Amino acid sequence: MTIDTAGTATATPHVAPVAPTPAPAKKDTNRAKATPKARKRAKVGKPTKKPVAQRKGSKASQAVAMLQRKNGATLQELMDKMRWQRHTVRGLVAGTIKRAGYKVESFKSDKGERTYRIK
Repeated sequence: MTIDTAGTATATPHVAPVAPTPAPAKKDTNRAKATPKARKRAKVGKPTKKPVAQRKGSKASQAVAMLQRKNGATLQELMDKMRWQRHTVRGLVAGTIKRAGYKVESFKSDKGERTYRIK
């Protein structure tokens, strides 16, 4: 309400408060971040027909030599010779040696030890 100079009261319309318009942003803050691209997996296919030669003197070539013996090599022998842990030896046999094209035979001896042999 306002009072004019004549002393009469007049009603003023009620105006709702309005938020000020925001200033334009200098930087586009609503843009979504680019998602990282997924890593490409290594292609794991069928083993090659011909076994791949290992680098001479490497631990993998020493392990292949042990596995090519008549009786093969036990898991414990490979662990002791290479100074590796059990999961590392199994990874070498399951991954590297099989992918190189060797046919690996795995069996348990009479004593219950796991033995690997390349046919």
